[in-house]
Amino acid sequence: MTNTASDRSRVAVVTGGAMGIGAAVVQHLAGLGHTVIIADRDLPAAEQTASHLLAQGMKVRAVQMDVGLPDSIASAFETIAHTHGACDILVNSAGVATVAAFMDFKLEEFQRTMNINVTGTLLCSQHASRLMVKQGWGRIVNIASVAGMRAVGSGRTAYGTSKAAVIALTLQMAVELAEHGITANAVCPGPVDTPLTQQLHSAQFRQEYSKAIPMERYGSVDEIAAVVQFLASEQASYITGIAMPVDGGFFASGARGL
Repeated sequence: MTNTASDRSRVAVVTGGAMGIGAAVVQHLAGLGHTVIIADRDLPAAEQTASHLLAQGMKVRAVQMDVGLPDSIASAFETIAHTHGACDILVNSAGVATVAAFMDFKLEEFQRTMNINVTGTLLCSQHASRLMVKQGWGRIVNIASVAGMRAVGSGRTAYGTSKAAVIALTLQMAVELAEHGITANAVCPGPVDTPLTQQLHSAQFRQEYSKAIPMERYGSVDEIAAVVQFLASEQASYITGIAMPVDGGFFASGARGL
């Protein structure tokens, strides 16, 4: 997608932007000429990603933000507001996942996952929307998951629940922010090759998962980032409150192979 006059350079914040889907989103948005803040708990990794893109002439900077800590979120957005005076686009990509059987799932891991994936998304969106309201324009894109739309195997008690909550939160945000010219949408990836899935998915799991996908493969981070890029654009001005599966047909497939 090429930049247009209506898609003027804007200020975008991408949480979890140092690697994986977040880093791909950063590259896509920066490639359009936007100023992109890479907000990540791992500041050295964010700075490394920023350095790589700065060498290509893109406008990016790294800011430390731990979305599991309200004070860290507030501090980062204070820096963004002071330095850039705006946040036009927010992509909530930071998240965690722990796999364990339902009956053995530890309470502290459930609470940690909900805190980072859901509460972190809430707080970042609140801070960003307060800046967006001043200009009467904004785009919020939350990275959810098909695991929030249907159960994906076993062990995802906290992850699936948190992503379902992110989808519900997105709908509420869309309704309340529409009058301010702000859209809110969720992108729901299926299995994607990222550092997280490479850590969590065994070779056997990947093989079985791929069989359940009509396209019979994992997605790429660029395929997810392209959808985020569109939803963050001027062209998506009449789209709000959706949860879009980007999953090679997995959500639609049902009892595949019968």
